[in-house]
Amino acid sequence: MSGQPPGSAGTSAARSTTNGAVNGAIAMSASSRPSDSGVGASGGGGNQGQNMSQQNLNQIVIEYLSKKGYNRTEAMLRNESATQDAEGRPLASRVEDGGGSKYGKGFELTRVWIEGNLDIYKPELRRLLWPLFVYSFLNVVSEYYIQEAGNFFNAFKAYFEDEHPDDLRQLQPIALPEHVTDSEIAKIYRGNKYRVRLSTVAFFNLIQFLESNDKVGGSVMVMILQTHMNIVTVERAADESHSLARMLGRAKEAEDFPAEDEGIPGHNAGSANIDRHTTTNILTRLKLGPLPMEQELLEDIQAELEEEDTKHPPAEGQRSLVQEFERHIKREESEDAPVRTDIPLPPSKVRDVALEVQKVKENRDRFKIEGRTGGVGPAVSVVMFTFHNTYEGINCIDVSGDNLLIAAGMADHYIQVWSLKGDALESAFPNVPPEGSRKLIGHSGPVYAVSFSPGIAGPTEASSGYSQIPSTNPQYLLSCSMDKTIRLWDLEMWTCLVVYKGHDGPVWDIQWGPYGHYFLTGSRDRTARLWSQDQIVYLRLFAGHEQDVDCVAFHPNSAYVFTGSSDKNVRMWQVTNGVPVRLFTGHTGNVTSLACSPSGKILASADDQGTIILWDLGPGKLLKRMRGHARGGIWSLSWSAESSVIVSGGMDGTVRVWDVTEPGNAAGQGKVIGEGGAGTKIDGGASAAQGSAAAGSKKKGKETVVTPDQISAFPTKKSPVYKVKFTRMNLVVASGVYAP
Repeated sequence: MSGQPPGSAGTSAARSTTNGAVNGAIAMSASSRPSDSGVGASGGGGNQGQNMSQQNLNQIVIEYLSKKGYNRTEAMLRNESATQDAEGRPLASRVEDGGGSKYGKGFELTRVWIEGNLDIYKPELRRLLWPLFVYSFLNVVSEYYIQEAGNFFNAFKAYFEDEHPDDLRQLQPIALPEHVTDSEIAKIYRGNKYRVRLSTVAFFNLIQFLESNDKVGGSVMVMILQTHMNIVTVERAADESHSLARMLGRAKEAEDFPAEDEGIPGHNAGSANIDRHTTTNILTRLKLGPLPMEQELLEDIQAELEEEDTKHPPAEGQRSLVQEFERHIKREESEDAPVRTDIPLPPSKVRDVALEVQKVKENRDRFKIEGRTGGVGPAVSVVMFTFHNTYEGINCIDVSGDNLLIAAGMADHYIQVWSLKGDALESAFPNVPPEGSRKLIGHSGPVYAVSFSPGIAGPTEASSGYSQIPSTNPQYLLSCSMDKTIRLWDLEMWTCLVVYKGHDGPVWDIQWGPYGHYFLTGSRDRTARLWSQDQIVYLRLFAGHEQDVDCVAFHPNSAYVFTGSSDKNVRMWQVTNGVPVRLFTGHTGNVTSLACSPSGKILASADDQGTIILWDLGPGKLLKRMRGHARGGIWSLSWSAESSVIVSGGMDGTVRVWDVTEPGNAAGQGKVIGEGGAGTKIDGGASAAQGSAAAGSKKKGKETVVTPDQISAFPTKKSPVYKVKFTRMNLVVASGVYAP
């Protein structure tokens, strides 16, 4: 039979012969049973003989087939017998048949392979380990392997404690299938596919390795990839982020970060799309242009500028104020700009005209920041105001838009305001003498944020030629507190005008809108709320974050707001309807500060891990990461007037200046002291050399990797920087507290 040629006839003959051989073996076995049963006198002896015949049954049949010349049938039976034990049960020859331990073996197999891979592929392949860990753990629990689930979690959790501490904390109590059904974190992961972007070469190498090791755990990992993950493969030529140069740059990085489109949308790292259940990336079209002016206000401003040009003609080679206004300020309505009727504002007043005229003057006369030249950044000047002997009593600081006042929110439930010029502060009340500072008392809990209303330094009567000039200084101060309230303070009478209530927890942050009138708050109740100055009830409720809303910011056209949270996400909301339009994820720590560029195109967000991320608002994409601050929190960000430079300050006691236009993958790394130093300025062009020298001369403090985007670093003398702000003249005002 074995010599027959292949074909249908041969196949049928083989089948009939096999059936005959098996039938013969069964008949032989049945005929031998009487003699077997007769061995021994007791019932126990009969059972022993029966067990012996079961153990040798396969061998007897194989010998019979060999004698009869049924070679092919004999080989088939030998292969099947090799996967059975003495009782005829199948052996666990594959790891998939080995109970709960199969996931641990498969995960360790994959992890070891990734860590031994080429350096250019290792960063992107490492992004697979977290979802493989989560889904493997949930599967082990769901299959009721309680002990194996605990062993698996404890064996591998250390690899993810830095990047995913919150999720690990929520996953750890899961021990029974019922927990998987009830747990919110398990529902998120099991109900959605985890998205990971891989280069084509890395993906094919991974699949080839897992398939070649399918019997030792590879097929388990393939099952997870197919069932629970959405692997998006990209060609190097089609995606710049996976080009060879960019991959080599990532291989040299000291830390690995998730991509902006990685993970589950709406949870940790994920797409800018706000819908978790969609695989597309269709985004709402944004109107990022400036808000059009009222026609009457526009005409009044132009008339004032013409009169100003007549009284004070521009210098030779300098543009007139009217030309500057036409070039930078005046805008026609376009599709890229919001409609003014969508954002109702009070009718303009004489003060509004004076504000806009002064903005045009400062825009023309400001210090121009043209960007880097020959690798050296612009010479940005910083003035630092430091509070001493505070005994950890100051929670927050803000500087007014006219740079004349500074306010501090205290842990002792009050706000104190000083003049930066050292002048006494007068009161509009009669018979109230001027004071060196004003104390605003009203809150019943620590004050966490203060914010001056929009203002600008106006001209003096002598310089303007007018006898009466409308004040352009800030009129109001907002404060928020642990007592869940927001208070509006009058800066002329130094009294509280309104108490706003609505939040169900401490209010962490508060910001005025760019045109005044509206303001935004963020709270521990996981919501942000939009308020108007003339209404005691909030206008919009922005809900969607999974943890506290720690920081808030307005878009320059006031049509959108931004919220940053402890859930490591940044959300962008539309003011007109309260709908989220963008979700930015990729931070590895709590988001601590937000700032939108004056151009309205880019958002900067910072976290407590010392990282600043720039986002392109239109496509919702990450532009680049900038690092230099030590861990502890970046508490304040501010943009230059040209939207080309950012200044930051934080817990590490440094003020740092960053180049926005520098490519994110530029070569070169520098190192500086993470702790506040002795006040020595570090320029971007020499950051590597000076930073390394500083690190060698002073061993205190942890060295922190600095990206080439940094232009300058200004260490303070043990003073965490609470607030930094670019003035309209492109000078930087910083403030902090001396904390020896």
